Amino acid sequence: MDGPWDELGDWSRALEHDPRAFAAIFDHHEGRVFRHSVQLTDSHHDAEDVTAASFFELWRRREAVRLVADSTLPWLLVTATNISRNSRRALRRYRSLLDHMPREVNVGAPDLDRELESRLPDSDELYRAMRSLNSNDASLLMLTAVEGLTVKEAAGLLGITDGAGRVRLHRAKQRLRDQLHDRSELLSEIKGGGQ
Repeated sequence: MDGPWDELGDWSRALEHDPRAFAAIFDHHEGRVFRHSVQLTDSHHDAEDVTAASFFELWRRREAVRLVADSTLPWLLVTATNISRNSRRALRRYRSLLDHMPREVNVGAPDLDRELESRLPDSDELYRAMRSLNSNDASLLMLTAVEGLTVKEAAGLLGITDGAGRVRLHRAKQRLRDQLHDRSELLSEIKGGGQ
């Protein structure tokens, strides 16, 4: 490549949906974003995921991205920080959920597995229940209950207001509870999730 890299030029072309220009931005900043992500996560594998998600968000939200000193790097670093923070929060919630699962001291591992399996909806039943939600409501539920985002964060990603997100999330949870009525106690853990 002759002369200094023209990120602003590549960014302008990326805004016009030029994948080669976006690839040039990726090639130039990927190493720096990865090194930053390694410092934020527990493993290289997690850092790779955070890096990929950061560039995905850059592409997805490119119309709203604000450059700092004509560079996407600051935006990418902040995004990587937020993604890793959300991942850690989701992991903490998951571990907390596991810690609060009922356990009996005298129950052996195979018996415990059978007990948990009998209380969980089978995958087909859960899949049907989730498929009954519209895509925004299912995304809202997954972003808050599984990914650990707040309702406000998830609503922002879906382009709806915080208030609308809260109402839609409440209705989505109620619909799932109704469809999985005999196992609704398992969904009570996510009742307050992400709020």
